[in-house]
Amino acid sequence: MTDSNSVMLEKRGQAFWITINRPEKRNAINGDVVAGIARGYREAHDDPDVRVIVLTGTGDKAFCAGADLQHTGAAFAFDFAKPNVDYADLLRASQNATKPAIARVGGVCMAGGMGLLCMTDMAVAADHVVFGLPEVKVGVFPMQVMSLLQSIAPRRLVNEWALTGEPFDARTAQAAGLLNYVVPSAELDAKVDWLIGRIVDKSPTAIRRGKYAMRAIASMSFDESIAYTESQIALLAMTEDAKEGLKAFGEKRKPSWPGR
Repeated sequence: MTDSNSVMLEKRGQAFWITINRPEKRNAINGDVVAGIARGYREAHDDPDVRVIVLTGTGDKAFCAGADLQHTGAAFAFDFAKPNVDYADLLRASQNATKPAIARVGGVCMAGGMGLLCMTDMAVAADHVVFGLPEVKVGVFPMQVMSLLQSIAPRRLVNEWALTGEPFDARTAQAAGLLNYVVPSAELDAKVDWLIGRIVDKSPTAIRRGKYAMRAIASMSFDESIAYTESQIALLAMTEDAKEGLKAFGEKRKPSWPGR
């Protein structure tokens, strides 16, 4: 396990856990948190044994409460000569990732924390968790979060959340498409483990190429998308995983994925 104080990185079997470790600050985002999560994504992708990433926060009070407003000078200090921002770069990197990520949401998820939630592929939350985009209450707006949120939740709901800054509960978040599962706190880890188990026994090659393709076709027309995906399935059929999967199916046994 790697512990950089603000973010802990730990490999648990074939899952790579990234844990924001600032419980006294409700796991608020600062420069170290952004750097630590980015490092976790890189390490997970560099390790061929890792099949899935889990993003969470220490404790049951907060997943992530957004930017650390106790240090507003740092949170909103920009180098205007630099066209990109580290938090935005993290969201970019998450969208280009080819290993699936799960958000384990055990506590409040607000503002920039909503961006971290949206950058994962799946999410499981405890039923007491409160969500929100309260930026307008402090004179700013969830600008970067909107880039991911607008493709997940219905437009009318996003408008309400962003323009009023009012919080909403886990069931509302699930109904809006932000969460896959909502469970009692005592069942949160078991549900996350169950979801991990549904991923790690599948073809890592199919998943990685599939995520790459889903990202590529997101902004394509149907004609562009169907042309792209028909070529991708042909390429995928030539991989060692596809050959093993078909062979195992014919032999009525579990596949032993080579990951190639």
